[in-house]
Amino acid sequence: MVVYSYPEDNLDPKITISVLSDKIPEMTDNQLTVSTILSLSPDLQGTKDLEAENVKVESLYNGKSLESIKSIAVSESEAEAVAIEKEHWYSITLQVFIPFMIAGIGTIGAGIVLGNVEDYEVFKKVKALYILVPSLIGLKGNLDTCLASRLSTQAHLGTMKSKRELFKMIVGNVGLVQVQAIVAACLVALFAVAASALVNGGFNWEHALLLSASGVLTATMSCFILDLVLISVIVISHKLKLNPDNVATPFAASIGDIVSLLVLSVWASLLYSVHDTHPWVMIVILGIYVLIILPIWIFIVRKNKYTKKILTHGWTPVLSALIISGMGGLVLDTAVDQFTGFVVFQPIINGIGGNLVSVQASRVSTMLHKTSLKGVIPPHTKQWVWPWQALIRGVLPAKSARILVLMMIPGQAVFLFVADLIYNEGVSCVKPAFAFTYITVSLFQIMLLLYIAHIMIHTMWRFKIDPDNSAIPYLTALGDLIGSSLLLVAFMFLRAIHEEYSPVIVET
Repeated sequence: MVVYSYPEDNLDPKITISVLSDKIPEMTDNQLTVSTILSLSPDLQGTKDLEAENVKVESLYNGKSLESIKSIAVSESEAEAVAIEKEHWYSITLQVFIPFMIAGIGTIGAGIVLGNVEDYEVFKKVKALYILVPSLIGLKGNLDTCLASRLSTQAHLGTMKSKRELFKMIVGNVGLVQVQAIVAACLVALFAVAASALVNGGFNWEHALLLSASGVLTATMSCFILDLVLISVIVISHKLKLNPDNVATPFAASIGDIVSLLVLSVWASLLYSVHDTHPWVMIVILGIYVLIILPIWIFIVRKNKYTKKILTHGWTPVLSALIISGMGGLVLDTAVDQFTGFVVFQPIINGIGGNLVSVQASRVSTMLHKTSLKGVIPPHTKQWVWPWQALIRGVLPAKSARILVLMMIPGQAVFLFVADLIYNEGVSCVKPAFAFTYITVSLFQIMLLLYIAHIMIHTMWRFKIDPDNSAIPYLTALGDLIGSSLLLVAFMFLRAIHEEYSPVIVET
C-alpha cells in the first residue's frame, strides 16, 4: 500500500484528506484504485452533501481511465468495526481463557521459585536482586508483549501472507528485542544497585557487575527463546483463523516469568561463586555482549524496514517502564522481610494484571489500525470516557474489557489456592479474610489498568504514536507497581485485623 499525503496549504483548512492507493499489477503506473477518506471538522457536519463524519470516495478503473463514483454508505473502516463488534463473547472468552490459564501456571511457578530462591546465598547477600527481579521480569514482558502486539497487528493487516515479508518481520523484531534487552538489562541492573544502596546503604561495584552480567544473560536468553515460541503461536493461530491478540499476549505476559527467574537464579548463583576470585569473568561477558553481539544486532535491525524506526524512537517507553518497574522492586524489597508469603503472591497478582491488560491493549491497538488512520479517533470509540463506559458498556472496547474483568475473578481465586497448596506442600493456609482481600485488590488493580489502557492508547493514537510499540511497556510496568503496592496494603491490612497469612513453611 502506498500512502500519498497532500500539502496542507493546498486544502481547505476544514478538510483533511488522506489517500490510500493500491496499485493493480496489470495496470500502468497512473492507473490506481484510490480510497480517499475525508475527516471533516464540526463546521461541515451539517451540510447536505456531507452527512457522515467520514466520507469515502472510491475511484474504479473502467478500462480506459479512472472514474470517480459517489461515496458509499458504509466505509471499509465501518465494516471492520461491525466485524469486531460481532465477535462473539464466547469466542473471545475461549481464545483468551486457555492461554490465560497456562500463563497463570507460569506466574504460580514464578512465585514458588521466588519463594524458594530466598534461601540462596546470593539472594541473602545481594539484596539488590529483589529490586532487579520485578524490573527484569517486567522488561522481558514489555519487550515480548510489544513484539506479540506488533506481529498480531501485522497478521490482521495481511502482511504475513508473504513468506519473504514474514521472515523479514521475524528477523527484525527478534533483533530489536535483543538490542533493547542488552541495553535495558545493563541500565536496570545499575538502577537496582543504586536503589538498594540508597535503601540499605553502601554501593558495591562487584554487585553492579554481577547484576549487569546475570541480567543481560537472563534477558537475552529468555527473550530469544520466548520470541521464537511467540512467533510460532502467532503464525499458527493466524492460520487457524484465531485472533492472535487473544492468544499470543497472555503467553508473552507471563509464561516466561518462571523461565526468567530460573535463569536469573542460576546465573546469579554461578557468577556470585566467582565474583570475589574471578571478577574478570563478568567483565568479559559484558564486553562480548556490548562490543560484539550488540553492534551485530543493531546493524541487522537498521537494515530492516519493519524495525529501523523503532530502534531510534522506541526507547522512551521501555526505559520509562524500567523505572516504574524498579519502583515496584523497591516495594518488594521493603515487603520481603516483613511479610511471610509475600514473594509467593506478588508475581501472581502482577503477572495476571499485566497479562489481561496486554490482551486489551493489543486488541484496541489492532482495532484502531484496522478502522482508522493515526491521529483520527474512529466514531465507534472515544478518547475520553467514564470508567463504566470503558469497562462495562459505552464504547466498542468495553465488550472485551468486561470479559477480562469477569475472567480475572475466578482465575485469581484458582491461582491463589493452587499457589498456596504448592508452597505449603499440600496444606491450605488461605483464610477467608485473606482470600477476600486478595481478590478485592486484584479486581481494583485490573479495573484501574484497563481504564488507564483505554485513555492511554486512544491518546497515543490521537498524537499519531503507535500503541503497539509504546502502550504495553507503560501498562505492564504500572501493573507491577500497582499490584505490588496494593498487595503490600492488603498484607498490612490483614496484619492490622489479625488475619495475617501464615504458611506452614516459615521463611528464615
